[in-house]
Amino acid sequence: MAFTSHVFLFYFLPAVLLLYYLVPVRWRALRNSVLLVAGYAFYAWIDPRFALLLLGVTVGNYVLIRVVARAGGQGTRPLATGAAVVLDLALLGFFKYTVFAEENLNRLLALAGQEALPMVKLVLPVGISFYTFKVIGAVVDAYRDRSLAARSLLNFACYVSFFPQLLSGPIQRYGTLDPKSAAGPTMAEMWAGRTHTLEKFTWGAALFMLGFAKKILMANALAQVVDAVFASEAPGTFDVWFGVIAYSFQLYFDFAAYSEMAIGVGLMLGFECPRNFNAPYRAESFGDFWRRWHISLSSWLRDYLYIPLGGNRVGTGRTYINLMIVFLLCGLWHGAGWTFILWGTWHGLWLAIERALGRRTFYAALPAAARVLLTFLLVTIGWVLFRAETLGQAVDLLAVMFRPQSAQGGTALLSAVLYTRGHLMVMALCALLAFQPVQGFDWTARLSWPRLLVLLTLFVLALATMFAQSFRSFLYFQF
Repeated sequence: MAFTSHVFLFYFLPAVLLLYYLVPVRWRALRNSVLLVAGYAFYAWIDPRFALLLLGVTVGNYVLIRVVARAGGQGTRPLATGAAVVLDLALLGFFKYTVFAEENLNRLLALAGQEALPMVKLVLPVGISFYTFKVIGAVVDAYRDRSLAARSLLNFACYVSFFPQLLSGPIQRYGTLDPKSAAGPTMAEMWAGRTHTLEKFTWGAALFMLGFAKKILMANALAQVVDAVFASEAPGTFDVWFGVIAYSFQLYFDFAAYSEMAIGVGLMLGFECPRNFNAPYRAESFGDFWRRWHISLSSWLRDYLYIPLGGNRVGTGRTYINLMIVFLLCGLWHGAGWTFILWGTWHGLWLAIERALGRRTFYAALPAAARVLLTFLLVTIGWVLFRAETLGQAVDLLAVMFRPQSAQGGTALLSAVLYTRGHLMVMALCALLAFQPVQGFDWTARLSWPRLLVLLTLFVLALATMFAQSFRSFLYFQF
């Protein structure tokens, strides 16, 4: 079930809000039970088997968290923590990387003249990358501080299956050692007791409507451009640059839209979910970019991987190695493929270079606008690897981008798809909004009647467009 489906908009969300608010505030456990049932119904709508897997992950991690919290011996706590992390990663690895490993093994066998092994067919459970990181974080936090351990299976199950965040985040912490790293109360505190105000509900509804409009009117419109360029057999240099920049905007407005809609639904239910984007294309460096893009993931990688590896406290050489490890794994987290590994390497290399230059870029002497533009172009080059279906396609597209050539074959047809008045207008609007300092999260936090009128107009227009266009799921569902 997607946020941009009529089932969610007209049936599921209204029913959940109605049932939730019909339950008196003092019956907190019953309200949480409504959300638990909603979360599993939401997930089972996609595939009931996924709901069973989610239940197993939840119960297994809760049991191990309680062992970590209650264990007296020094050996039991790290053993239980390690077991939870290994089992969670093994489950993620089995579903996400088995086929990738088999494909590469069969290539090696073919080179050696051996017969290929039969391939195992697996269905990747939607959202498994996100909820796996959520439960690992909860286990590690419990190990670091017993007071952060989940004490209620109901509350912990609600946290893992919280339907606004279930499929694509944000990756909110159950508890945290640093209150400054969370936006508002932790999830543990909110499951125990949360506030419900008209201001919070209104902000949530406004954020949801804005995210919905971004997805339907902007991200989906640019998808036609992106798909045409990446499917073209011989596009020209200008066509590829146009398509890749369109993908930069599509990915941002698609994922930012999901995050805003998820945060908006959370606010309507009384939960203060963390901000996930903060004008990432205004970044002046790669380090700045990762402080603005997918903030919940970058902060998770920092707290649960980079710092435990030693961070920047173990010498210059090890710091570079740690950065590369983190972003290689970041690439693998996004997808099982060499393109994702190289995408992570691209970001890791630039971060290592910036670290070597004292957290500055080699273009640090340029004006701020030029630094922003160059960072955007370098990030956009990386998106080619992120979007390409194969490594060969990525290499071909990058070659065309930097070895100017005109389109060959089907030029008129490709141009007719790319350079329509509507696509050019959407590209211009995306560029205008992406580089604005005030983003949707801030804009909707201070509502006025004119802003509300704009939101309602956009929402109605997006609804009408939704019924007219073919369905497109959110891009991050594949991860």
